[in-house]
Amino acid sequence: MLPVVQLKGVTHAYLGDREASLAVEDLNLNVEQGEFVSLVGPSGCGKTTLLSIIAGLLQPSEGEVFVNGQPILGPSPEVGYMLQQDYLFPWRSILDNAVLGLELTGSINEESHKRTLELLREMGLEGKEHAYPSQLSGGMRQRVALVRTLATNPGLLLLDEPFSALDYQIKLQLEDLVSETLRSRGTTAILVTHDLSEAIAVSSRVILLQRNPGKIRKVFPVPELIRSAPPLYARDQPGFAELFHEVWTEMEIAGRES
Repeated sequence: MLPVVQLKGVTHAYLGDREASLAVEDLNLNVEQGEFVSLVGPSGCGKTTLLSIIAGLLQPSEGEVFVNGQPILGPSPEVGYMLQQDYLFPWRSILDNAVLGLELTGSINEESHKRTLELLREMGLEGKEHAYPSQLSGGMRQRVALVRTLATNPGLLLLDEPFSALDYQIKLQLEDLVSETLRSRGTTAILVTHDLSEAIAVSSRVILLQRNPGKIRKVFPVPELIRSAPPLYARDQPGFAELFHEVWTEMEIAGRES
């Protein structure tokens, strides 16, 4: 079976007034079906650039990107992208916001509408369908944003620090909810985060990038005992603190060397 994501020799440079700046260089990575992979590293290591390339929002300067064996030459319905901000339209109801992606892709029908309602229920938003974003908390709004992304049934979900603006308690609750939802659906996911604890708690692998230019420095497999537990309880599992310290130490070294 082909990997869901394949990066082959991906390099990307941003052009300035006088010179080009390499954001990422010669990145090679496979992400398998059902994996939850986290990208961590110091600021400026190209994490978000890499997500934008996988999403088809940026074309790499060199190299190739494949999702489910198909080259990514632009935005694809196979890929869902969830950002830090929820970007809900204030004049649309929660249900109308949730089906926006379906409307834009021309795929709204009875089946997809039913799937969206089921997702809202799974996210604890049953009874909120006709409310408006201003009536919901930040955590609830992010749940709506996740439903909007999952409603189009993407095979790959990209998450760019979606919980970083939330209170810690809400953040932990959403980590558990998102992790369980993706596992139950077999959805492949790539998360960008600055929170090492979060990265380890939700992932099957943690990929550390270094900067100047962005490259894969080291890949940390997450032990089965940790990754099989809900994120909240994963932090209490044997080996979690040791893995956190290992990733943190390597990231500190990478930061000093770049």
